[in-house]
Amino acid sequence: MNIDIQQHGNVYKIDLDGRLDTAGAGAIDAAFSAHCASKPNVIVDLGKVPFIASIGIRLLVAGAQAQSKIGGKMVLMKPDEMARRILKTTGIERLMPIHETLQDAIAAFPAK
Repeated sequence: MNIDIQQHGNVYKIDLDGRLDTAGAGAIDAAFSAHCASKPNVIVDLGKVPFIASIGIRLLVAGAQAQSKIGGKMVLMKPDEMARRILKTTGIERLMPIHETLQDAIAAFPAK
């Protein structure tokens, strides 16, 4: 699992690449968690994540909770069909809305 973080105005886009399973979540946990706890307004791009295990869902939920504590929020972007099914089944989309494009994801945050 690889992680890349880019700033887009007042929003940060976190690109994930790989399986969000035990090994993948472990590989990005420190960087992902630290960013979510310190920089508000995060888009998590799941376009290159073919699989999300329960530990990956836990990582995303913890990130969303950290965002809430600092006055930010988290949205998800471009999950593939399998990941989307997992996210919908678990109800994650109610906590972290899912968007298909970067433009729509950025528009989910208030302009500053």
